[in-house]
Amino acid sequence: MRCSLVIVALTVCGCTCTTPPAASVDADAGACVCVAEVPASHPPPKSTARQEPTAGTPHVQPLALCDGKGKLPLDAAREAFDARQYEKALSCAAQAAALSPGDVLAHTERANALAQLLRNDEAVLAYARALAIDPDSLDALAGAAHFYIVLMPSSRELDELGSAYAERGFELATAQHDEPFAMSFARLSAMGFNDTGQPHDALDRADWVLQHEKDDPEALYERAVALFELCRFSDAKAAFTRLLGDPERAAWAHHHLGLLLEREGKDKEAEAHFGKARALDLESFPAPVLLSKEDFQAELDQAIAALPADMRKDLKGVPVAMEDLPDVADLTSGEPPLSPNILGLFRGTPLGETCEPEPDARPGAPCRSIALYRKNLARAVKTKDELVEQISVTLLHEVGHLRGEDDSELAARGLE
Repeated sequence: MRCSLVIVALTVCGCTCTTPPAASVDADAGACVCVAEVPASHPPPKSTARQEPTAGTPHVQPLALCDGKGKLPLDAAREAFDARQYEKALSCAAQAAALSPGDVLAHTERANALAQLLRNDEAVLAYARALAIDPDSLDALAGAAHFYIVLMPSSRELDELGSAYAERGFELATAQHDEPFAMSFARLSAMGFNDTGQPHDALDRADWVLQHEKDDPEALYERAVALFELCRFSDAKAAFTRLLGDPERAAWAHHHLGLLLEREGKDKEAEAHFGKARALDLESFPAPVLLSKEDFQAELDQAIAALPADMRKDLKGVPVAMEDLPDVADLTSGEPPLSPNILGLFRGTPLGETCEPEPDARPGAPCRSIALYRKNLARAVKTKDELVEQISVTLLHEVGHLRGEDDSELAARGLE
Protein backbone atom coordinates (compact mmCIF):
# COMPACT_ATOMS: atom_id res chain seq x y z
CA MET A 1 0.00 0.00 0.00
CA ARG A 2 1.45 3.27 -1.01
CA CYS A 3 1.15 5.84 1.57
CA SER A 4 1.89 7.19 1.31
CA LEU A 5 7.91 14.76 -8.63
CA VAL A 6 10.67 16.18 -11.70
CA ILE A 7 12.49 13.96 -14.22
CA VAL A 8 16.19 13.93 -13.58
CA ALA A 9 17.72 17.20 -14.75
CA LEU A 10 21.27 17.45 -16.01
CA THR A 11 23.12 19.91 -13.85
CA VAL A 12 26.24 21.66 -15.03
CA CYS A 13 27.30 22.52 -11.54
CA GLY A 14 25.43 22.64 -8.28
CA CYS A 15 25.53 22.23 -4.55
CA THR A 16 23.04 20.38 -2.45
CA CYS A 17 22.51 20.50 1.30
CA THR A 18 21.35 17.27 2.91
CA THR A 19 21.03 18.90 6.31
CA PRO A 20 19.60 22.35 7.05
CA PRO A 21 22.08 25.17 7.57
CA ALA A 22 22.54 25.80 11.25
CA ALA A 23 23.96 29.28 10.95
CA SER A 24 24.47 32.13 8.54
CA VAL A 25 27.94 31.96 7.03
CA ASP A 26 30.22 34.44 5.43
CA ALA A 27 29.72 34.59 1.65
CA ASP A 28 33.25 33.30 1.01
CA ALA A 29 33.35 30.73 3.79
CA GLY A 30 32.48 27.25 2.62
CA ALA A 31 31.05 28.63 -0.62
CA CYS A 32 30.36 26.23 -3.44
CA VAL A 33 32.46 27.32 -6.38
CA CYS A 34 32.00 25.84 -9.85
CA VAL A 35 34.88 26.21 -12.26
CA ALA A 36 33.83 25.71 -15.86
CA GLU A 37 36.26 23.98 -18.18
CA VAL A 38 37.59 26.11 -21.01
CA PRO A 39 36.27 24.58 -24.24
CA ALA A 40 38.79 23.57 -26.85
CA SER A 41 38.78 25.36 -30.19
CA HIS A 42 37.67 22.13 -31.86
CA PRO A 43 36.08 19.13 -30.19
CA PRO A 44 38.43 16.16 -30.02
CA PRO A 45 37.65 13.39 -32.51
CA LYS A 46 35.68 10.47 -31.15
CA SER A 47 37.78 7.42 -30.50
CA THR A 48 37.04 4.53 -32.81
CA ALA A 49 39.10 2.08 -30.76
CA ARG A 50 37.21 -0.76 -29.16
CA GLN A 51 36.67 -0.15 -25.45
CA GLU A 52 37.49 -3.30 -23.54
CA PRO A 53 36.18 -3.77 -19.99
CA THR A 54 38.49 -2.98 -17.11
CA ALA A 55 38.19 -3.32 -13.36
CA GLY A 56 36.79 0.21 -13.34
CA THR A 57 34.34 -0.38 -16.21
CA PRO A 58 33.27 -4.03 -16.05
CA HIS A 59 30.72 -5.52 -18.39
CA VAL A 60 27.18 -5.40 -17.04
CA GLN A 61 25.23 -8.60 -16.63
CA PRO A 62 23.62 -9.17 -20.04
CA LEU A 63 19.91 -9.77 -20.38
CA ALA A 64 18.71 -13.22 -21.27
CA LEU A 65 17.42 -13.78 -24.78
CA CYS A 66 13.72 -13.11 -25.19
CA ASP A 67 11.96 -16.46 -25.38
CA GLY A 68 8.69 -15.32 -26.87
CA LYS A 69 7.62 -18.80 -27.98
CA GLY A 70 6.69 -17.50 -31.40
CA LYS A 71 5.13 -14.24 -30.19
CA LEU A 72 6.33 -10.80 -31.20
CA PRO A 73 8.78 -9.40 -28.60
CA LEU A 74 6.38 -6.65 -27.52
CA ASP A 75 3.52 -9.11 -27.04
CA ALA A 76 5.83 -11.46 -25.14
CA ALA A 77 6.96 -8.56 -22.92
CA ARG A 78 3.39 -7.68 -22.02
CA GLU A 79 2.49 -11.29 -21.31
CA ALA A 80 5.54 -11.71 -19.07
CA PHE A 81 4.82 -8.45 -17.25
CA ASP A 82 1.24 -9.51 -16.55
CA ALA A 83 2.63 -12.77 -15.15
CA ARG A 84 5.04 -10.74 -12.96
CA GLN A 85 8.03 -12.22 -14.78
CA TYR A 86 9.77 -8.86 -14.89
CA GLU A 87 13.22 -10.03 -16.01
CA LYS A 88 11.68 -11.75 -19.02
CA ALA A 89 9.48 -8.71 -19.65
CA LEU A 90 12.59 -6.52 -19.68
CA SER A 91 14.44 -8.83 -22.11
CA CYS A 92 11.56 -8.92 -24.56
CA ALA A 93 10.79 -5.21 -24.27
CA ALA A 94 14.47 -4.39 -24.82
CA GLN A 95 14.44 -6.53 -27.98
CA ALA A 96 11.24 -4.83 -29.16
CA ALA A 97 12.80 -1.39 -28.59
CA ALA A 98 15.96 -2.42 -30.41
CA LEU A 99 13.97 -3.65 -33.39
CA SER A 100 11.72 -0.56 -33.43
CA PRO A 101 13.58 2.35 -31.82
CA GLY A 102 10.68 4.74 -32.49
CA ASP A 103 8.02 2.53 -30.92
CA VAL A 104 6.73 4.33 -27.82
CA LEU A 105 5.00 1.18 -26.55
CA ALA A 106 8.23 -0.83 -26.63
CA HIS A 107 10.06 1.81 -24.61
CA THR A 108 7.12 2.08 -22.21
CA GLU A 109 7.10 -1.67 -21.58
CA ARG A 110 10.84 -1.57 -20.99
CA ALA A 111 10.38 1.29 -18.51
CA ASN A 112 7.58 -0.55 -16.72
CA ALA A 113 9.76 -3.64 -16.28
CA LEU A 114 12.72 -1.58 -15.05
CA ALA A 115 10.45 0.14 -12.52
CA GLN A 116 9.23 -3.16 -11.13
CA LEU A 117 12.83 -4.38 -10.87
CA LEU A 118 13.69 -1.23 -8.84
CA ARG A 119 16.18 -0.11 -11.47
CA ASN A 120 14.91 3.39 -10.95
CA ASP A 121 17.60 5.44 -12.69
CA GLU A 122 17.17 3.39 -15.85
CA ALA A 123 13.39 3.60 -15.57
CA VAL A 124 13.56 7.41 -15.37
CA LEU A 125 15.46 7.53 -18.67
CA ALA A 126 13.23 4.92 -20.30
CA TYR A 127 10.04 6.82 -19.45
CA ALA A 128 11.66 10.05 -20.61
CA ARG A 129 12.56 8.45 -23.94
CA ALA A 130 9.04 7.05 -24.39
CA LEU A 131 7.47 10.44 -23.72
CA ALA A 132 9.98 12.16 -25.98
CA ILE A 133 8.80 9.90 -28.80
CA ASP A 134 5.12 10.57 -28.06
CA PRO A 135 4.19 13.04 -25.28
CA ASP A 136 0.53 12.10 -25.69
CA SER A 137 0.91 8.33 -25.33
CA LEU A 138 -1.62 7.20 -22.74
CA ASP A 139 0.44 4.08 -22.03
CA ALA A 140 3.62 6.08 -21.40
CA LEU A 141 1.82 8.70 -19.30
CA ALA A 142 0.14 6.00 -17.21
CA GLY A 143 3.39 4.16 -16.63
CA ALA A 144 5.28 7.32 -15.68
CA ALA A 145 2.50 8.56 -13.38
CA HIS A 146 2.37 5.20 -11.57
CA PHE A 147 6.15 5.13 -11.30
CA TYR A 148 6.48 8.55 -9.70
CA ILE A 149 3.36 8.50 -7.53
CA VAL A 150 3.27 4.87 -6.39
CA LEU A 151 6.67 3.23 -6.80
CA MET A 152 9.19 5.98 -6.10
CA PRO A 153 9.87 7.23 -2.56
CA SER A 154 7.56 10.14 -1.88
CA SER A 155 8.94 13.65 -2.26
CA ARG A 156 7.40 16.94 -3.28
CA GLU A 157 9.14 17.02 -6.68
CA LEU A 158 8.44 13.39 -7.61
CA ASP A 159 4.82 13.56 -6.45
CA GLU A 160 4.26 16.77 -8.40
CA LEU A 161 5.79 15.23 -11.52
CA GLY A 162 3.62 12.14 -11.21
CA SER A 163 0.53 14.29 -10.69
CA ALA A 164 1.36 16.30 -13.81
CA TYR A 165 1.58 13.12 -15.88
CA ALA A 166 -1.64 11.76 -14.34
CA GLU A 167 -3.58 14.96 -15.00
CA ARG A 168 -2.36 15.19 -18.60
CA GLY A 169 -3.34 11.59 -19.14
CA PHE A 170 -6.75 12.18 -17.55
CA GLU A 171 -7.45 15.13 -19.85
CA LEU A 172 -6.39 13.19 -22.95
CA ALA A 173 -8.28 10.04 -21.98
CA THR A 174 -11.52 11.87 -21.22
CA ALA A 175 -11.24 13.81 -24.49
CA GLN A 176 -10.80 10.50 -26.32
CA HIS A 177 -13.68 8.90 -24.35
CA ASP A 178 -11.30 6.18 -23.16
CA GLU A 179 -12.97 5.40 -19.84
CA PRO A 180 -10.61 2.62 -18.62
CA PHE A 181 -7.59 4.88 -19.04
CA ALA A 182 -9.48 7.86 -17.59
CA MET A 183 -10.35 5.81 -14.51
CA SER A 184 -6.71 4.79 -14.02
CA PHE A 185 -5.48 8.36 -14.40
CA ALA A 186 -8.16 9.70 -12.02
CA ARG A 187 -7.09 7.21 -9.33
CA LEU A 188 -3.46 8.23 -9.77
CA SER A 189 -4.37 11.92 -9.71
CA ALA A 190 -6.27 11.46 -6.44
CA MET A 191 -3.20 9.80 -4.90
CA GLY A 192 -0.86 12.46 -6.22
CA PHE A 193 -3.07 15.34 -5.11
CA ASN A 194 -3.31 13.91 -1.59
CA ASP A 195 0.46 13.50 -1.48
CA THR A 196 1.07 17.08 -2.65
CA GLY A 197 -1.34 18.69 -0.19
CA GLN A 198 -4.21 19.35 -2.61
CA PRO A 199 -7.09 17.51 -0.90
CA HIS A 200 -9.84 19.43 -2.72
CA ASP A 201 -8.49 18.21 -6.06
CA ALA A 202 -7.96 14.72 -4.67
CA LEU A 203 -11.58 14.62 -3.54
CA ASP A 204 -12.78 15.74 -6.98
CA ARG A 205 -10.82 12.99 -8.73
CA ALA A 206 -11.88 10.29 -6.25
CA ASP A 207 -15.53 11.32 -6.58
CA TRP A 208 -15.21 11.20 -10.39
CA VAL A 209 -14.08 7.58 -10.14
CA LEU A 210 -16.85 6.71 -7.69
CA GLN A 211 -19.45 8.18 -10.03
CA HIS A 212 -18.41 5.51 -12.53
CA GLU A 213 -17.66 2.70 -10.06
CA LYS A 214 -19.21 3.34 -6.66
CA ASP A 215 -17.24 0.67 -4.77
CA ASP A 216 -13.80 1.32 -6.24
CA PRO A 217 -11.47 0.62 -3.27
CA GLU A 218 -8.64 2.94 -4.30
CA ALA A 219 -11.02 5.85 -4.84
CA LEU A 220 -12.78 5.14 -1.54
CA TYR A 221 -9.45 5.23 0.27
CA GLU A 222 -8.18 8.41 -1.41
CA ARG A 223 -11.54 10.05 -0.74
CA ALA A 224 -11.26 9.17 2.95
CA VAL A 225 -7.74 10.62 3.09
CA ALA A 226 -8.88 13.81 1.38
CA LEU A 227 -11.75 14.23 3.86
CA PHE A 228 -9.30 13.80 6.74
CA GLU A 229 -6.88 16.34 5.25
CA LEU A 230 -9.77 18.77 4.76
CA CYS A 231 -10.59 18.44 8.48
CA ARG A 232 -14.02 17.00 7.67
CA PHE A 233 -13.51 14.64 10.55
CA SER A 234 -17.01 13.21 10.88
CA ASP A 235 -17.13 12.36 7.16
CA ALA A 236 -13.61 10.94 7.32
CA LYS A 237 -14.51 8.68 10.24
CA ALA A 238 -17.41 7.19 8.29
CA ALA A 239 -15.25 6.77 5.19
CA PHE A 240 -12.42 4.99 7.03
CA THR A 241 -14.84 2.78 8.96
CA ARG A 242 -16.13 1.54 5.62
CA LEU A 243 -12.59 0.48 4.70
CA LEU A 244 -11.96 -1.71 7.76
CA GLY A 245 -13.02 -4.78 5.81
CA ASP A 246 -10.59 -4.08 2.96
CA PRO A 247 -7.50 -6.25 3.65
CA GLU A 248 -5.19 -4.01 1.58
CA ARG A 249 -6.26 -0.81 3.32
CA ALA A 250 -7.39 -1.95 6.77
CA ALA A 251 -4.12 -0.95 8.47
CA TRP A 252 -4.37 2.59 7.10
CA ALA A 253 -8.04 2.76 8.02
CA HIS A 254 -7.28 1.71 11.61
CA HIS A 255 -4.46 4.24 11.81
CA HIS A 256 -6.62 7.12 10.64
CA LEU A 257 -9.47 6.11 12.94
CA GLY A 258 -6.93 6.19 15.77
CA LEU A 259 -5.93 9.73 14.76
CA LEU A 260 -9.57 10.82 14.66
CA LEU A 261 -10.43 9.29 18.04
CA GLU A 262 -7.28 10.78 19.55
CA ARG A 263 -8.46 14.21 18.46
CA GLU A 264 -11.74 13.51 20.28
CA GLY A 265 -9.86 12.72 23.47
CA LYS A 266 -10.82 9.03 23.30
CA ASP A 267 -7.31 7.79 23.95
CA LYS A 268 -8.18 4.20 24.89
CA GLU A 269 -10.22 3.65 21.72
CA ALA A 270 -7.57 5.41 19.66
CA GLU A 271 -4.82 3.17 20.99
CA ALA A 272 -6.86 0.09 20.13
CA HIS A 273 -6.95 1.19 16.50
CA PHE A 274 -3.26 2.15 16.52
CA GLY A 275 -2.46 -1.31 17.88
CA LYS A 276 -4.44 -3.01 15.12
CA ALA A 277 -2.65 -0.90 12.50
CA ARG A 278 0.73 -1.97 13.93
CA ALA A 279 -0.34 -5.61 14.01
CA LEU A 280 -1.35 -5.47 10.35
CA ASP A 281 1.62 -3.40 9.06
CA LEU A 282 4.39 -2.85 11.57
CA GLU A 283 6.75 -1.42 8.95
CA SER A 284 4.35 1.41 8.10
CA PHE A 285 3.16 1.92 11.68
CA PRO A 286 5.95 1.38 14.20
CA ALA A 287 5.38 2.38 17.79
CA PRO A 288 5.63 6.18 18.13
CA VAL A 289 8.68 7.72 19.79
CA LEU A 290 6.55 9.55 22.35
CA LEU A 291 8.57 11.48 24.91
CA SER A 292 7.06 12.75 28.12
CA LYS A 293 6.09 16.40 28.05
CA GLU A 294 9.06 17.22 30.27
CA ASP A 295 11.56 15.37 28.09
CA PHE A 296 10.11 16.84 24.89
CA GLN A 297 10.32 20.35 26.32
CA ALA A 298 13.95 19.72 27.25
CA GLU A 299 14.76 18.68 23.67
CA LEU A 300 12.91 21.71 22.33
CA ASP A 301 14.82 24.01 24.66
CA GLN A 302 18.11 22.52 23.44
CA ALA A 303 17.06 23.02 19.81
CA ILE A 304 16.30 26.69 20.50
CA ALA A 305 19.61 27.16 22.30
CA ALA A 306 21.44 25.61 19.32
CA LEU A 307 20.03 28.17 16.86
CA PRO A 308 22.44 30.79 15.54
CA ALA A 309 22.42 34.14 17.31
CA ASP A 310 20.48 35.96 14.58
CA MET A 311 17.65 33.42 14.73
CA ARG A 312 17.49 33.55 18.52
CA LYS A 313 17.28 37.34 18.21
CA ASP A 314 14.36 37.03 15.78
CA LEU A 315 12.61 34.73 18.26
CA LYS A 316 12.73 37.34 21.01
CA GLY A 317 9.14 37.94 22.04
CA VAL A 318 7.90 34.99 19.95
CA PRO A 319 6.85 32.11 22.24
CA VAL A 320 7.84 28.61 21.07
CA ALA A 321 5.50 26.14 22.73
CA MET A 322 5.01 22.40 22.81
CA GLU A 323 1.46 21.20 22.13
CA ASP A 324 0.16 17.66 21.77
CA LEU A 325 -1.93 18.15 18.62
CA PRO A 326 -2.91 21.07 16.40
CA ASP A 327 -6.16 22.76 17.33
CA VAL A 328 -8.93 22.58 14.74
CA ALA A 329 -9.25 26.39 14.80
CA ASP A 330 -5.60 26.66 13.70
CA LEU A 331 -6.06 24.01 11.02
CA THR A 332 -9.12 25.66 9.51
CA SER A 333 -7.99 29.28 9.77
CA GLY A 334 -7.10 29.34 6.06
CA GLU A 335 -8.17 27.69 2.82
CA PRO A 336 -7.39 24.94 2.16
CA PRO A 337 -7.12 23.73 5.76
CA LEU A 338 -3.78 22.61 7.11
CA SER A 339 -3.16 18.90 7.46
CA PRO A 340 -3.99 17.46 10.90
CA ASN A 341 -0.58 15.77 10.70
CA ILE A 342 1.47 18.98 10.61
CA LEU A 343 4.55 18.87 12.82
CA GLY A 344 4.65 22.55 13.69
CA LEU A 345 2.93 25.87 13.08
CA PHE A 346 3.83 29.54 12.92
CA ARG A 347 0.99 31.86 13.87
CA GLY A 348 0.99 35.50 12.88
CA THR A 349 2.61 37.64 10.22
CA PRO A 350 6.30 37.61 9.23
CA LEU A 351 8.77 39.96 10.85
CA GLY A 352 8.60 43.44 9.36
CA GLU A 353 4.86 43.25 8.74
CA THR A 354 2.12 44.69 10.91
CA CYS A 355 1.18 42.16 13.54
CA GLU A 356 -1.95 42.34 15.65
CA PRO A 357 -3.32 39.71 18.04
CA GLU A 358 -6.38 37.73 16.98
CA PRO A 359 -9.69 39.33 18.03
CA ASP A 360 -10.39 36.60 20.58
CA ALA A 361 -6.85 36.55 21.99
CA ARG A 362 -6.34 37.17 25.68
CA PRO A 363 -5.08 40.63 26.68
CA GLY A 364 -1.33 40.93 26.28
CA ALA A 365 -1.05 37.81 24.13
CA PRO A 366 1.77 37.97 21.56
CA CYS A 367 0.71 38.38 17.95
CA ARG A 368 3.29 35.82 16.78
CA SER A 369 3.97 32.35 18.14
CA ILE A 370 5.33 28.96 17.15
CA ALA A 371 4.02 25.54 18.17
CA LEU A 372 5.60 22.09 17.79
CA TYR A 373 3.26 19.10 18.06
CA ARG A 374 4.55 16.35 20.33
CA LYS A 375 2.31 13.48 19.17
CA ASN A 376 2.59 14.20 15.46
CA LEU A 377 6.36 14.42 15.72
CA ALA A 378 6.42 11.12 17.64
CA ARG A 379 4.71 9.39 14.72
CA ALA A 380 6.90 11.00 12.05
CA VAL A 381 10.09 9.22 13.18
CA LYS A 382 11.33 5.78 14.17
CA THR A 383 14.10 6.51 16.67
CA LYS A 384 14.95 9.01 19.40
CA ASP A 385 17.83 10.39 17.31
CA GLU A 386 15.45 10.99 14.40
CA LEU A 387 13.03 12.74 16.74
CA VAL A 388 15.72 15.08 18.05
CA GLU A 389 16.74 15.92 14.50
CA GLN A 390 13.13 16.42 13.38
CA ILE A 391 12.45 18.80 16.27
CA SER A 392 15.36 20.93 15.08
CA VAL A 393 14.27 20.79 11.43
CA THR A 394 10.67 21.67 12.33
CA LEU A 395 11.85 24.58 14.45
CA LEU A 396 13.99 25.87 11.57
CA HIS A 397 11.00 25.52 9.24
CA GLU A 398 8.79 27.64 11.49
CA VAL A 399 11.53 30.24 12.00
CA GLY A 400 11.69 30.40 8.21
CA HIS A 401 7.98 31.30 8.14
CA LEU A 402 8.65 33.90 10.84
CA ARG A 403 11.23 35.41 8.50
CA GLY A 404 8.80 35.44 5.56
CA GLU A 405 9.68 32.27 3.65
CA ASP A 406 6.86 30.19 2.18
CA ASP A 407 6.69 26.40 2.03
CA SER A 408 8.16 26.20 -1.48
CA GLU A 409 11.18 28.25 -0.49
CA LEU A 410 11.67 26.18 2.64
CA ALA A 411 11.38 22.93 0.69
CA ALA A 412 14.05 24.18 -1.70
CA ARG A 413 16.35 24.56 1.33
CA GLY A 414 15.66 21.04 2.55
CA LEU A 415 13.23 22.20 5.24
CA GLU A 416 10.09 20.62 3.83
